[in-house]
Amino acid sequence: MAVIHINVQYRPKPQLLLNAFLALFIMHDLQIGTGIHGFQRFIYIPAKHDAWVSVLIGGIVVHVVVFFIFKTLQLYGSADIFGIHHDVYGSIIGKVFNAIFIFYFLTGSFVVLENYIEVVQAWMFPEMPSWFLSLSLLLLVIYGVTGGIRVIVGICFFNVIITLWIVLLHIFPLKYADFSQLFPLFETSSTGILKGAYHMTLTFLGFEMFYILYPHFKEKSKVQKYAQIGALISTLTYLALMVISIVYFSPGQLKEDIWATLTLFKIVKIPFIERFEYVTVAYWMIIILPNLMFNMWAAIRGMERGFKIGEKKSLWTFSILLFTMSFFLKTRLGISELNAQFVTSSFYIAFCYPIFLYFLALIKNKWKTMKEKKP
Repeated sequence: MAVIHINVQYRPKPQLLLNAFLALFIMHDLQIGTGIHGFQRFIYIPAKHDAWVSVLIGGIVVHVVVFFIFKTLQLYGSADIFGIHHDVYGSIIGKVFNAIFIFYFLTGSFVVLENYIEVVQAWMFPEMPSWFLSLSLLLLVIYGVTGGIRVIVGICFFNVIITLWIVLLHIFPLKYADFSQLFPLFETSSTGILKGAYHMTLTFLGFEMFYILYPHFKEKSKVQKYAQIGALISTLTYLALMVISIVYFSPGQLKEDIWATLTLFKIVKIPFIERFEYVTVAYWMIIILPNLMFNMWAAIRGMERGFKIGEKKSLWTFSILLFTMSFFLKTRLGISELNAQFVTSSFYIAFCYPIFLYFLALIKNKWKTMKEKKP
C-alpha cells in the first residue's frame, strides 16, 4: 500500500483567509447549538441547586483546553490537526488518529442533526417523517459546504447578530423567579458538582474545530484572544440560563423537563404570536446549520488532507451516509443513548486529548531542534 505523504504546514489561498475577530463569532455559534434546549436537566440531577457552579467549572475547563489547543497550533505556525498528527505520530499511526477525528466530526454532525429533528418533531410536527427533515437539512449543508469556508463563517457571523434578541426574552421568566432556590450555596458535594460539569461536555463542544480552522486565519497571533472571548460569552450565556432555570422551575420540574429552555419561552406572550416557542424552534435551525456545516467540512477536509480523497466525493458520500443512518434512530431512548456515547468519547477527544497532544508536540519539536543543532 502506497504511503500518503501529508504536508504538516497548510497554507490556504489568500482569498480563503479570515480575519481574526471572526473567531469570536465562530466559537460562540459552535457552542450554542441544540444542547442549549435542554442541558439544565442533566446538570441539575447530580449538582442540584449548585448546578450553576458546574456550568462555571465547565466553562473554566473550556478556556484551559482552548489555551492548549492554540499553544499546540502555534508550535507549527500554519498547520491543522491532520498535519500535526502526521508529524507527531508518523505516517501510519498518524492516519489512524486522523481517521478517529474524521469519524468524530462526522458523528458530531449526526448528533446535532438527530437532536434538532427530535425537537422539531416533539414541539412542532410530530407526524413529519425524520427522513424528510434530515434530507432538507443535509441539502442545506451540502449547499453551504460547497460554497466553502468563507460562506460557512459568513453564516456564523450573521447568526450571532440576528439572534441576539432571543437573549432578551429570558427576562420574562424572572418575573416569577424565586431566588431563595439558589440557597444554601455549595450544599451539593464536590462529586455532584463535578458530575454536573462533566455533563456540560456536549453543550460546550465546538472549540476543537479550531484545530482545522487555524490555518485559515490571517492574524494568527490574535485568534486565541477572540476565541477565548467567544468561549466566555458562551459560558456566561449558559450560566445565566442555568440560574434562571433554577429560580424559575421547582426542583421536581427541572429534573423532569427534557427541554427546559424551550419551556421558558412558553411564558413569553406577544399579541400576534400565540406559541412563541414555535418561533424559537424554527429560528434555531439557522443556529444549528453552521454546526452541521463545520463538522461536515472538517470531516471532508480530513479525508482530503489525510487520505487524498476529493472533497466533493467525501461530501456526497458522508451526506448519503448520514441520511441513511437517520432511518435507524427513531426513539427518544435511542437518541439519549447516542448522546451518552458521544459525550463519553468527546470528553476524551475534545477535553483530554488536546493537553496530551500539546506535550507530545512540544517534545517532538524540542527533539527536532536538538537534532538540528548537532554537528
